[in-house]
Amino acid sequence: MTEHAEYTDHHGPEGPAIRGTVVVVPGRGETRETYTRLARRLAADAYRVRVVDAVHLDADDPAGSLTRFGARIAEVVEGTAGPDGVVRPVVLVGADAGAVAVAALLGSGESAAADAVVLAGLPARTAAPGDWDDELNVRTFCPAHRSTLTGDSGFRRGALDEVVPDALLTAAYESEADVPALILTGDADPLADRDALTRTAKSLPRARLSVVRDAHHDVLNDMQHRSVAAEIVTFLEALRNELVPLVTVESTAW
Repeated sequence: MTEHAEYTDHHGPEGPAIRGTVVVVPGRGETRETYTRLARRLAADAYRVRVVDAVHLDADDPAGSLTRFGARIAEVVEGTAGPDGVVRPVVLVGADAGAVAVAALLGSGESAAADAVVLAGLPARTAAPGDWDDELNVRTFCPAHRSTLTGDSGFRRGALDEVVPDALLTAAYESEADVPALILTGDADPLADRDALTRTAKSLPRARLSVVRDAHHDVLNDMQHRSVAAEIVTFLEALRNELVPLVTVESTAW
């Protein structure tokens, strides 16, 4: 792992060729530390993973927020280039407001930096005000993740109460981005709108909506984080094979 003032890099094992580039964009209140576990898992499968700081979405200047975010992502992706350039496919993984920013950016046509996206925990509403235990219950039931959030001095408690700009929410849900998209949501996420997510997934030309049983808002880091990471790796590997699944089930008793 390599720390930088604006991002954290997670490197794969020496030997295997890098299979692609993954940029993780955290959500409201989160830090780069929030995604260490996920980044290490993806890096172990020989993907170059860069986790950036959480995106700031200015309700008074949503268009400017998107433009600045696009420029930042382009710079971040270009910064991963090695002797042979940036290793593709380039996949943006956004969580919460990070997913809103990624979806809105790709839908605007302003960014050609990404070949595909993972949108995790797209919110449709803010959390009701409450104490820290209430926020943890909205986010996750995973003991390890709860401990990570509680012990992270940079994590901003109460951030889920912050309203995501309506213009960017609309742009995210009405995005017509023509890139493969994996949409992840927990079926116990109180901030999600399943009907809206279904409509969005069906409206996109190459999208899959995966619902994680009993998962909460932090779907990338909840109790099911191993299965969620496996779903992302399956998506990444399918991208390298023109979205044709590498494993199909021919017969099963379960």
